[in-house]
Parts: sequence; structure tokens; C-alpha cells
Amino acid sequence: MSKKNKNGFGKKGASQTSYNRPALISHILKVFNEDAGRSLNYRQMAKLLHVKDASTAHLINSCLVELTQKGDLIEIHKGKFKLKTQGNYIIGKVDLTAKGSAYIISDEIERDVFIAAKNLNHALHDDVVKVYVYARKERNHVEGEVVEILKRNRETFVGVVEVSQHFAFLIPERNQMPFDIFIPLDKLKKATSGQKAIAKILEWPEKQKNPIGEIIEVLGMPGENEVEMHAILAEFGLPYEFPKRVLESAGKIPDKITEEEISHRRDFRKITTLTIDPFDAKDFDDALSIQTLKNGNIEVGVHIADVTHYVRPNTALEKEAYERATSVYLVDRVVPMLPERLSNLICSLRPNEEKLCFSAVFELDAEAHIVKQWFGKTIINSDRRFTYEEAQEVIETEAGDLKNEILLLHQLALKLRKKRFHAGSIAFERSEVKFQLDEKARPIGVYLKENKESNQLIEEFMLLANKKVAEFIGKPDANKAVRTFVYRVHDEPNKEKLNAFAFFIKRFGYQIQTKSAKKIADSMNQLLVDVHGKNEQTVVETLAIRTMAKAEYSTKNIGHYGLSFDYYSHFTSPIRRYPDMMAHRLLEHYLAGGKSVPDDTYEEMCKHSSDMEQLAANAERASVKYKQVEFMKDNVGKEFKGVISGVTQWGIYVELIDSKCEGMVPVRTLIDDFYEYDEAEFALIGNRTKRRYTMGDEVEIKVVSANLSKKQLDFEMVHDFAEEEPLIPLKPKHKRRR
Repeated sequence: MSKKNKNGFGKKGASQTSYNRPALISHILKVFNEDAGRSLNYRQMAKLLHVKDASTAHLINSCLVELTQKGDLIEIHKGKFKLKTQGNYIIGKVDLTAKGSAYIISDEIERDVFIAAKNLNHALHDDVVKVYVYARKERNHVEGEVVEILKRNRETFVGVVEVSQHFAFLIPERNQMPFDIFIPLDKLKKATSGQKAIAKILEWPEKQKNPIGEIIEVLGMPGENEVEMHAILAEFGLPYEFPKRVLESAGKIPDKITEEEISHRRDFRKITTLTIDPFDAKDFDDALSIQTLKNGNIEVGVHIADVTHYVRPNTALEKEAYERATSVYLVDRVVPMLPERLSNLICSLRPNEEKLCFSAVFELDAEAHIVKQWFGKTIINSDRRFTYEEAQEVIETEAGDLKNEILLLHQLALKLRKKRFHAGSIAFERSEVKFQLDEKARPIGVYLKENKESNQLIEEFMLLANKKVAEFIGKPDANKAVRTFVYRVHDEPNKEKLNAFAFFIKRFGYQIQTKSAKKIADSMNQLLVDVHGKNEQTVVETLAIRTMAKAEYSTKNIGHYGLSFDYYSHFTSPIRRYPDMMAHRLLEHYLAGGKSVPDDTYEEMCKHSSDMEQLAANAERASVKYKQVEFMKDNVGKEFKGVISGVTQWGIYVELIDSKCEGMVPVRTLIDDFYEYDEAEFALIGNRTKRRYTMGDEVEIKVVSANLSKKQLDFEMVHDFAEEEPLIPLKPKHKRRR
């Protein structure tokens, strides 16, 4: 027999011959109390208590169950127990960090919950999870453990294949997937080492570090344009081709308009009508008609492609449009929401072709006040297709096709715009970076797409239609019950962000007023005028936008802060946005006297549309970033002037003045001093020299590398001061990235 210790347990390494149940329970509780966040099964507990015989191990399991029944422990997984503290369960979304740990974003708790990498239990970025929350006394944060994955954000990943003799891996490109995917050789689908491919996770055994998957599509070799664009779409879970059944469904839609259909519509075919769109557009979903009435007023028709006439509920076309929810605009292509037969042919308001529309028609006086309005189904025949450049030339020269109509529309738009800004709209009109591409889609030049009067002409009438449709359905009156509708909502800015922004711009000599919504709007508009053309323009505009809430779709109307509209919807682009199709259907339903529809169903559809809009925007930015890196790859070693566009603890982001390409100067390359990040000042500050790198500063950089696979440009500073003895920089302090 082994000599027992005072608690009735054998010494480490000795076999157990007797035990004491109360002492066993005491030891179990002691282990859990030493680390309140720890979860253990009976085998792990036996190992910690140096128990090796099976009977005592099974008694440990019995004690764990007893303590759970008494309320001392909780069973978070089957057979896995944790000390019951003041914690509780919440549901939230995973926000994975670069280090492999995560934060849980949840409406159920005020603070984000930290999850150590070991407690993620295979949860990945943006997964919806159930979390057990507990407070760590020795740490100043709320911590927890994922106990159940409720909804996977994604099961497919893009990466590069590495094949060895007996197995293969897919190395994911996304930072939010920190694990390589194990691929059995019989699941490779003929992929070879070095190729980009898409893998699907099949299973992820509990005790296995890497998930097991299969290759579902081989994209090709990295660096080829088609491969990279398809990889970007796949990275964000976006399709790049239509299923066969959807194309077949589109092919069966007749392109002829019957006389019976025309008889049910208001006829605008003899009224002057025009479209104004980008030069490379093919999906013309809005047109304007204009005529002067006998009473001297002007009638303007805002005619929108009647997509829902062709895309009927519960069809393959409808289901695919809902799943996509939006067209995606990459640098070199459009991935449409609807098949091209619809988006570019049947629904597109092409010149000299009869087209079915859903229209908002306004009678305006000379000061652009609305005298009458009408909503309904129409038929039009556009007289002329203008590009924005062609319409702009007519406005500037007062000459050209349909000059009287365009100039009259322009004058009305100016008055609508003036009234809108007087009411509190904010003029966020940043120039877009565009690439000139050669026949192989390689970038050979960069230019800025500016927002000129021709753009503003179309914008004002689209805003008017969107606003008035939303008011018509949503604005309460004595004779009308509240009706469910799809709104484009935009909340007020976060006051803390706004105050931080106001503090930041003082260094450039600017200020904004924050006491009321009207003063914020007026001072913000003046600021955007004042910074135009200055080095700090991009930085100030970017930060101004970041202070604002994100616009989204919802049935719960809170108004649109940025536009200063109490009611606003998206009605004018149904070819490329699913919420506009929802708005068309609801407007038609209510015009026919229909009762209000269930708001929970439409709210879910709104949420899906908002999510897909964000994914599309992320994919568009990724394609721009890829082309920026591709454009700069022949400039490695060259020096350029730029403006600091962002500062973090790990590096300085610099936007080049000429090309608008952005890259990063890593902190580790700043060898002249120890630099620390000052979050309040948006600055890196040298300990010894007090040299500051802050947003808006003009700097000169050298291009060090252009990594296409990572879509990353690396720069280094070109210093104008004498070289000093190199110093080893401080290891940057890691803070949470959101």
C-alpha cells in the first residue's frame, strides 16, 4: 500500500488505494477556484489531482455531476465543467484579432467580451456564438469562453494549395482564418502546389488544431487577373456566375411589350426623355422626362426600370436576386444582381426602345416647389443616352442635343440642392479613384472621378423620388394607418467620435460646431469646402465620414441624418439593389389598397441586404487595393511624396499624392528613435527626439515592396535629417483592432 497524504490521496506516481469523497470534492473546488475561467472534464481533473486508478477517476466524474446539481459548477459542454460564478450566457459575433484571440460583439452586454485563443473552441471571425461570460479578478476586462457555434459565417476559404507526398493543405489568404485547412489527397480536385483554390471545411474534430476540408474549385495561378478577381469574390462569399436554372429562367422572359400591358400604364412615349449615366454603364435603370405645362409649371418624371414586372416572387430569378441583394462593382467588371438579359437588355432604359417603368412624377413651379406628385406604372421611350461627360459639356457650353431640357433640369436641380443643404444635408462627395486598364486589365494609369453638375443633376432628382416615395407610404395622417416599408436609415453621429474629430482638426486650424444637428451639418459643410485642395483633405474627409454612423436598410424608420430627411428609401436602382425591388413591390401593393405587410419578415430581408451591401463594398475595396499594388509593383525602389492617412501602433499609412495608392511604413523600420503610439493624437511620437508622425503630415517615402498576394504596399520613410546611430525600436503595444 502506498503511504497516504493528509488529504487521503496517494503521492504523485503512486497508485490510489483509498479515498475520501468530501476531500475529493474539496480538491475539485480548489482546482476550479484557482482559475475561475477554466473548464475541465473528469479525465483532466484526475490528471491534475494525480489520480490514476479508474475507480477514483469515475468517482471524480460523480463528484462533478453532484457539484453541478448543487449549483457549484456548470456543465458548459457535455462532460466539461466550469466553476459557477456570477457569469452568464450571451449570444454575439466573433471579432477575431491578428493574434488569434477574439472579442465578442453583443447587444446583450455593454462591454465587448475577450476570448482567449484556447477558449474559442474553433469559432472563427464573424461566427455567431453562445458564450459563457465570467470576470477575471486579476484582469481589467470581461472574459469568456465559446460554448456553442450557432451560425458559421462561412465554410469556404480562398488560399494557396501546398501538396506533399501524403497530404495537402490550403493556406488561407484572410487574416481572420488563422488555421491552415488539411486536405486529403483524394479531395484535391486535381489542384497542384502553388495554385489558388477554394476549400470547404467538412469537419473539425474537437481535439484537432486544423479543420479537414476539400477543394471545391481550382482558380488558377496567382497573379493572373481573372484568378485574382474571382479569388476576391470568393473571399467574401460572393458569386461570379449565375446558376444554369437562373439563366434559363431569364432566357424565357419575353422582350416584347403587349398592347394590353400598355393599356394599364400612363404613356410617356411622346414626352422628351433622357438618361445620364457613366460612359461604361450598360444597366440604365433611371431616366428623366421633362415638359413645360400650360400653366407654366414644369413636369419632371423620374422613371425607374420596372424590374418587379419581370422578376416575379418565388421564381429562380427572384431567389437569386435576394441572395445577391446587390450588384458588385470591382475595378474591371460588374458582377450583376440580375442576369445580363435583364440588367443590360430587357430592363435597361436604352434609347429609342419602349420600356416599362415605375415612376414618380412631379409638377414643379419655377422655384422647384412641388405642386403635385403622382406614383404609378408607365411606359417610356428614351430619346437620348448621355454620358455624364456629355451632359456636363451641355451644361458648361449651353449647346448640344436637348440643351433646353438639360439646362432646365440643371436649374431645378440647383434649387433642390440649395434647399436640401439649407435644411441640414451634409455634402460628403469624395472623389473616387479610378484606373485606366489595358486590354489585359492591367492598370496603366490612375485618375479621379469627380462629382460635377451633371452628376448632381441626376442625384437631386433621384433623392427627390426616394424621399417622396418614403413620405407617401410612411408619413402618418388622419386617414392612414402605419404601413410597413423599407427605409434607408442613417443614425446621428456618436458624440464621442464627433468630439474627438473636432479636437483633431483644430491642429489644422479648423473647427466644427457640435451643439445641434443643424450646426453640425452647417459647420461640417463649411469644413469640407475649406479643406478642398489641401494636403489634409483626404485625411479630414475620411475621419469626418468615420464619425458618422453607417447607413443601412430597416423597416424601423429613424430618418436619414446625413441627408437631413425624416423619410428616405431606395427606390431608384432596382436593377442593382434588391431593397429597391422591395420598395417597388410595397408601393404597388399600397397603391392598390393593400394592407400593411408583416414588418418582421421585411426587417429580416433588410438585414440581409445591409450585410450583403457591406460584403460587396469590402470586395470592391479589395479589388482597388489589388490594382493599386499591381500599379506600383514596377516602382519598387522609387521615391514619392505622400500624406499620412492613418497611424497605428504597428505602422504609419501613407497615401501617395499623385496616384492615391496607399501603403504602410512599419514602426520597426523607424530606427532613428523609439516611437510610441498616442491614440488621442493619432500620432507616433519619438521618445528622445519628440519627432511626430501624425495624420495629415506630408512625407516622402520609398516603395520597398509590392506584395500582390497580400494586396500590400510596404514603404519606408525618406528622412531629411542626418543618419543617426540605429536604435532597436520598442515592441509596439498591441491594442484591439476593430
